Amino acid sequence: MQYIDLTHTFTPAMPVFPGDPAAELDEVSTVAKDGILHYEVKTGMHVGTHMDAPAHMLEGGKFLDQYPPVKFFGRGVVLDAQGKSAADVNLLDQQQIQKGDIVLVCFGWSSEFQNEQYYLNYPEIKEGLARKLAELEVSIVGMDTPSPDRAPYVTHKILFEKDILIIENLNNLEALLKFKSFEIAALPAKFKAEAAPCRVVARIN
Repeated sequence: MQYIDLTHTFTPAMPVFPGDPAAELDEVSTVAKDGILHYEVKTGMHVGTHMDAPAHMLEGGKFLDQYPPVKFFGRGVVLDAQGKSAADVNLLDQQQIQKGDIVLVCFGWSSEFQNEQYYLNYPEIKEGLARKLAELEVSIVGMDTPSPDRAPYVTHKILFEKDILIIENLNNLEALLKFKSFEIAALPAKFKAEAAPCRVVARIN
């Protein structure tokens, strides 16, 4: 088996969505001085690779802790949107999407993660693609951008209304493009919250 990590490492230097507070990861004790190494973290839930639940934008929507573990595992499908300003429904041509799949959209945008334009000029997922994925009853949609869309966040809401979770700020999706078959494990921290940091790994069959 081969495993590919699709997660950005959480560091205090990582960028955040404009207007959000910076992430903090501070060393509060050391082995040399205190006998133990201990870090303290302070962060919003939408920093780095993370998962959004419907409660993020829908009144009465589910929180992440309400989902059973089976929700976070599934057959992976990657859509190649590299070089595109938007991902449209035609990306599903030649794809066999099944109910419960975890669909990842590769824009090749993770290479911009430390650059200012990452949050300013990112490509989006069009409503038509979101509606088709909702119709196909996929489980999760992820992308290597900070968001699938912009305000008023119609794509977010289309997915959330069908109980589809969203993973933002994925990394290294290009590594999946050469594989025809893989599985995804996308495990968010179990916070009673609208979102949480998420470790996402592909297992190549």
